[in-house]
Amino acid sequence: MNLNNFDVAIIGAGPSGAVASALLNQQGFRVCVVEKQHFPRFVIGESLLPQCMQFIEAAGFLPAVQAEPSFQFKNGAAFNWGSRNTEIDFTDKFTAGHGTTFQVRREKFDHILINEAIKQGVTVRFGEEVVAYDDDSAQLTVQPENGEPYVLQAKFVLDASGYGRVLPRLLDLETPSHLPPREAHFTHIDDFIDESDFDRNKILITTHPNHRDVWLWLIPFGDNRCSIGVVGLPERFQDFENSEQILKTFALQVPRLAHILRNAQWENDVPYRVIRGYSANVNTLFGKHFALLGNAAEFLDPVFSSGVTIAMYSANLAANLLTKQLNGNNVNWQTEFVDPLMVGVNAFRTYVDGWYDGSFQDVIYAENRTPEITRMISAILAGYAWDTENPYVAKSARRLAALAETVGSAVYR
Repeated sequence: MNLNNFDVAIIGAGPSGAVASALLNQQGFRVCVVEKQHFPRFVIGESLLPQCMQFIEAAGFLPAVQAEPSFQFKNGAAFNWGSRNTEIDFTDKFTAGHGTTFQVRREKFDHILINEAIKQGVTVRFGEEVVAYDDDSAQLTVQPENGEPYVLQAKFVLDASGYGRVLPRLLDLETPSHLPPREAHFTHIDDFIDESDFDRNKILITTHPNHRDVWLWLIPFGDNRCSIGVVGLPERFQDFENSEQILKTFALQVPRLAHILRNAQWENDVPYRVIRGYSANVNTLFGKHFALLGNAAEFLDPVFSSGVTIAMYSANLAANLLTKQLNGNNVNWQTEFVDPLMVGVNAFRTYVDGWYDGSFQDVIYAENRTPEITRMISAILAGYAWDTENPYVAKSARRLAALAETVGSAVYR
């Protein structure tokens, strides 16, 4: 048996790579995951959506995820803007399916998922970088940390490289995002939060009191830690020296956050970090022998924690379609992969755009939403952005515009 010959090669061992590898392995295919880094490693995107649980369960990862004590149970999202507070309950939603999930330290979460895939029989090679790709032959040139480059032969390649965006770079597929180049400054803190002040079962998304285009996340974990970050355009942060100064200043300008974090210890083993110009796009999601998954294809924005959900959804779609193809059936990657995937991506894009132009914020902070509309919005925020039975998915832009006009005046009363 050729040790460098596989049915499927997957670039990247993050959530989409782990899920796709396990699903394909279940179908009896030989799968090799090539990962540049060594795990565990720090990565952002720590608040999962309930839709993820379907794919975690299908891949056989759920018991291991549930067993990790540092993962925090999550049942919804809370929003704050000045004196206005809104909670969205993911268990009360329009679409059937999981209504709860977890907030996770991604270095642990990603390590658990790929270790479970290894236990199931997936080959994973850490510390190896894909440096070239030939789509005519589906050959990857792989450079190990130590040693000579070698050729890995596959029948098909899935790029799950996330922010690394390996095939988009190698094949010149990248195109500008329609979203402005925002930046995120973040860290982890030891929070020491008084439980009476805050529901740890929900992510807290806060609109800055003076700048509606600046928002902050607070994601509690199960071990007295929180992830905290601030997102905005570069010009909002240009007068500050570093990420620490930016994050502390903007967080403590929010009365609710200042109160919740009054006992927090900001200094620990996690440094302050920044990601700039994170939104990205490509001119195609597939080729003759490859397809792009998750952030390797397109990343919108962290505001609704959609990144991991889109990644896992794309992994599930691709694994199902690739199973058909490798079993000798005709498939159409445009109509069976791209078009279905973009239903959810475009729905999320509507609400990301609406968040920054204020229309979706008006809806979130309105006091006169009906329970039915709230359930439809809850379903989307829980990750069920592919349910076209939900009017706020099927006609997202038109519905959001009409709803914002109806409820928006209530925000300013």
